[in-house]
Amino acid sequence: MKTLYSLRRFYHVETLFNGTLALAGRDQESTGFAWWAGNARLINLSGKLLGAHVAHAGLIVFWAGAMNLFEVAHFVPEKPMYEQGLILLPHLATLGFGGIYHALLGPETLEESFPFFGYVWKDRNKMTTILGIHLILLGLGAFLLVFKAVYFGGVYDTWAPGGGDVRKITNLTLSPSVIFSYLLKSPFGGEGWIVSVDDLEDIIGGHVWLGSSLYTWWDLAYLNQTLCMGSS
Repeated sequence: MKTLYSLRRFYHVETLFNGTLALAGRDQESTGFAWWAGNARLINLSGKLLGAHVAHAGLIVFWAGAMNLFEVAHFVPEKPMYEQGLILLPHLATLGFGGIYHALLGPETLEESFPFFGYVWKDRNKMTTILGIHLILLGLGAFLLVFKAVYFGGVYDTWAPGGGDVRKITNLTLSPSVIFSYLLKSPFGGEGWIVSVDDLEDIIGGHVWLGSSLYTWWDLAYLNQTLCMGSS
């Protein structure tokens, strides 16, 4: 039977200030990390680390989703969300409840009840699997935007004639000289800053490159895991 365990860190960690501050019952002495170390305090608590990830995802969506203001302004409490065409609010509710559960109510470690989400830091195969899952999901997100822009209705172009319109992208920019030239733009003026883009064709083409790169990195991670398993 496989033994599941967690490694603890006992070496001394220097703190510049306020080493007595404890958050959620975890101080520097018991965890080996000061409060400003962030998720490092949860290095041996897979359940709490999952909660931090889910809660953080909820915060990102809430903060970045300017469209939420529009949905809230037009929200009718008496009608179900799916009848109102809401996109962001239902996902916020899902992520919010999931983050609260895993951060406050869920188990601190998941190795016993949900081995798929558990991990041991010395298990290099598990670490490679976690990396691969992140790369797959990020690549999938990039390609979903490409498919939406090219095949499923298009995307909104603020510079389209008539004050903006939704249009399909039919001529993707795939030239590496164009895509990667954006990385060479000066962030201090001149042509603009590093995230300035000329048109939607460049944006969608850039996501093709991004998704392809992420899946290439995933292939390399999987190959590395296979080679490590073969050599062990």
